[in-house]
Amino acid sequence: MELVEVGWLSIIPPILAILLALITKEVISSLMVGIFSGTFIYALYTAGGPLDTVVKTVDHTFSLMATKMAENINIILFLCLLGALVAVISKTGASAAYGRWASRKLKGKRSAQLATAALGVIIFIDDYFNCLTVGTVMKPVTDKYHISRAKLAYIIDATAAPVCIIAPISSWAAAVGSNLQDAGGFDSAMSAFISSIPYNLYALLSIALVIFLCLGKFDFGPMRAVEEKAEKTGDLGAVDTENQEELPETKGRVLDLIIPVLALIVFSVLAMLYTGGLFSGETSNLADAFGNCDSSASLVLGGFGGLIVAFLLYMPRRVIGFRAFMDCIGEGVKAMVPACIILTLAWTISGVCRDMLGTGVFVGELVEHLNISLYFVPAIVFVVAAILSFSTGTAWGTFGILIPIVMVVMEPMNSVQVLTVALAATLAGSVFGDHCSPISDTTILSSTGAGCNHMQHVSTQMLYALAVAVASFFGYLVAGFTKGNIFATLGTGVVVLVAIIAVSRLIGEKQKA
Repeated sequence: MELVEVGWLSIIPPILAILLALITKEVISSLMVGIFSGTFIYALYTAGGPLDTVVKTVDHTFSLMATKMAENINIILFLCLLGALVAVISKTGASAAYGRWASRKLKGKRSAQLATAALGVIIFIDDYFNCLTVGTVMKPVTDKYHISRAKLAYIIDATAAPVCIIAPISSWAAAVGSNLQDAGGFDSAMSAFISSIPYNLYALLSIALVIFLCLGKFDFGPMRAVEEKAEKTGDLGAVDTENQEELPETKGRVLDLIIPVLALIVFSVLAMLYTGGLFSGETSNLADAFGNCDSSASLVLGGFGGLIVAFLLYMPRRVIGFRAFMDCIGEGVKAMVPACIILTLAWTISGVCRDMLGTGVFVGELVEHLNISLYFVPAIVFVVAAILSFSTGTAWGTFGILIPIVMVVMEPMNSVQVLTVALAATLAGSVFGDHCSPISDTTILSSTGAGCNHMQHVSTQMLYALAVAVASFFGYLVAGFTKGNIFATLGTGVVVLVAIIAVSRLIGEKQKA
């Protein structure tokens, strides 16, 4: 298919997808409508008549979809392997073993909160696995020290997506990398993703805020009132009625959780070095190997290696039966189907915009013609991504729509550094919206895993999420004008966040007095 210049019509597919997502709060149907509108416009310019237009619209849609799936099949395979590994680990009871160990070792509220956050960071390979595992494991521990369920839900939520989006080996990294295949100025999609990590202000500052709040009594806003009530009255705000005092005994151990995750990391890194040519002598140093690696193929090899290690670790000790192990593989793959659908549609609409209609080129030329300062783009992109992600409840659909457009809009800057900041702002805004949206999967799973009233979770963490978002916004403003100076960017974010916390605490003290 040849690129067709259609002018203003080229922006209809992404705008239609965004507007429908905002109105319907449903991403899959919105992306499908956006895709069909784009292929219909393309067919109008290339078909021979009304019937031919209809036929070619359908044909181009599914041909492009099949092409994009074929190009990104390794991402699909990795997500399936990851889902299988997560299901197997959960089935063994290794997470429950961690909870029993934590109950014996932790002696206070501070250590219980830090252990909860630490487990959230350790389980960085997938946010769904993170939310449900951390909640189930840590409820007995946090209940013991009168930590409110709302606070538990916040810690879970703030160490789910914000951690996954800065972990190079995770389902989120795979999803982002698949949208960065054509990132100009970078050696590979993986190098583009890794370059964005230091500028992902929302993720980094969210994690920093969690640690800060876990270290002492620094809560503010609605969370402070909930925590004081839990400490004074013992009312934790739990909505589940099951007994949380004892976790069921299982054969799984703490190492049964840690070893497969470490194996996934080690095998993925070795595979990156292998596909990057280090072992064959095509490259002579680690940096070049990582830069030239096939990240998606490497993640597949790493996921397979992690699954094999789990099998060899569990089978001889009969931690889980052979049939149960194989059943978990099917269950894990099934759990990843929604993510695979969203990714496939995101790849397809990206192909419609880039390969058929030239949307990015048109938008880039329009921005240059209007003489809009590109220094404001990172901050603007952060806000747009946040609004879209909050409204739709999905970060994956958001950066699937925005990344192709952002890459072309930033092209006139001719600066890889500024492009990196803009990409990071896209990811950060997507995570912010996903983090605090009441219809987000991770938000819902966090309140479910913690046994907390869902809207109480949303309301108590909202001020924390907004504080980090405001700090990130100012950080991206500075980044745009300093052309991505990392010290000025991060420094601004930290200073603004500290100021917001101090003011919020001061207001809280005055209201209490």
